[in-house]
Amino acid sequence: MSDPAMKLHILSTGVMECDHTWLLLQAGNTITDRHHRDKPAAWGECPTHAVLVETPEARILWDTGVPRDWESRWAPTGFQDFFPVQEDPAGPGYLDTALADLELTPEDIDILVLSHLHFDHAANAKMFENGKTRILAQADEIEGVKTIEGEFAGAHLVSDFSGLPLEAVHGDAEIVPGVSVISTPGHTWGTMSLRVDLPEDGTKIFTSDAVYLGASWGPPAIGAGIVWDSVGWLESVDKLRRIQQETGAEMIFGHDAEQRRGLTLAPHGFYS
Repeated sequence: MSDPAMKLHILSTGVMECDHTWLLLQAGNTITDRHHRDKPAAWGECPTHAVLVETPEARILWDTGVPRDWESRWAPTGFQDFFPVQEDPAGPGYLDTALADLELTPEDIDILVLSHLHFDHAANAKMFENGKTRILAQADEIEGVKTIEGEFAGAHLVSDFSGLPLEAVHGDAEIVPGVSVISTPGHTWGTMSLRVDLPEDGTKIFTSDAVYLGASWGPPAIGAGIVWDSVGWLESVDKLRRIQQETGAEMIFGHDAEQRRGLTLAPHGFYS
């Protein structure tokens, strides 16, 4: 049983917008029929989040959201036109302000775990290049990005993670008691999901981009526009479903705007 002193904070780390076909290939939703040929693309919010888990052993951060300089940084990829970030001063902030709201700085993070190295998950990883914070990613992801030629490949932007002292995680692994990662490849070479077993609020599984939305979860699972290995992705969703059925875990999906509205976000509360 994990320690009762555990706290889990969900941090808002920027809200993108996009054509939801990137996230969901669903007939009648993002795919139109012959009666709706002129229907506009299904644009909507695509929020990002990070997860801060405080335990007696370590303070762990999961993912880093989007960067403040997203428009110029993403220019080599063209993604700034497909995934613009909302610039609402009254809206959700970025990772630095989310940490500051909890009176934390990057130096206060013992372990940073990156679900994968895409531009909306690892964008702020270099904030933690401080000689203190351990930075973890799945071994297959670390090996995969070594094959990239040039500045980017798909949604992997090399400048986000080049030169970082990435430590390899191999498969499913426990980070500290009550906090573990689940290998869920398919979206990328080494996408991971996060499992946190909380004493009071039960098990939470953060799928990252292994499952974008509640509508993706099914069953049957519904695919998306950005999947590196469709068969591997489907096997990963089935794996997550087995774990959810065994544990009764609450599934928290990678970019679900509707689900987000029902979550407790930092600094307004936490799970324990």
